[in-house]
Amino acid sequence: MTETGILLHVWGEWACFTRPELKAERYSYEVMTPSAAIGILSAIYWKPEIRWHIDKIHVLKPIKLVSIRRNEVSAKATAPKSDVIKNGGEARLGLLVEDTRQQRSSTILQDVEYLIEAHFSVLKAQGNINDQAKHHEMFKRRAMKGQSFHQPYFGTREFPVSFEWWNQQTPPPSSLPPDQQNRNLGMMLHEIEFVPDRKGKIISSHDGKKLSAVPHFFPAELNSGILHVPSLNRTNS
Repeated sequence: MTETGILLHVWGEWACFTRPELKAERYSYEVMTPSAAIGILSAIYWKPEIRWHIDKIHVLKPIKLVSIRRNEVSAKATAPKSDVIKNGGEARLGLLVEDTRQQRSSTILQDVEYLIEAHFSVLKAQGNINDQAKHHEMFKRRAMKGQSFHQPYFGTREFPVSFEWWNQQTPPPSSLPPDQQNRNLGMMLHEIEFVPDRKGKIISSHDGKKLSAVPHFFPAELNSGILHVPSLNRTNS
């Protein structure tokens, strides 16, 4: 593998990086998770032959958790059963929001700002390892123009991300108070890895293979306002 680094400045009005143990009533991590950062980078630029890795997340604004109530639905939209359709029956493709609406409490972050320090690897099996400069320039150009494949968001789609390419050696000025610059954040979701599994319930949109989701966690700690992200030992490297 070959690696190329980038810096991306991101900010927004709201964020919710839901803790998996508290997903019924959403409760956010205090800091953006590496998996959420990868989601932002992938929204700007992604190719099958590259893999994003987060190195550091600089927290630039005070950590403020607020409680709100939001309307959500209690069910997922499912595709109609094939046997029902074959027998001439009727099946709905979606769901009626009015029938499944629920009001739930959420504890989310307000007024967030981060600097994402990351790099990508070019996978030998899928791409030319000499193309790292090309991918780096394509990401840089898209980030500078504000382009993305879809709107990047902080945890949930209701909380959009504003971003800019950061071309300076020093991070943006931080207003994080001293009492928040060093703290234990507990076990944090690093990334969800999708591994081949014949019994898996997830179908890859890339090659149609069955997959299973494997979550990876790490002990997170904020040091001088920076979350240092360890490298991930993948099940399917």
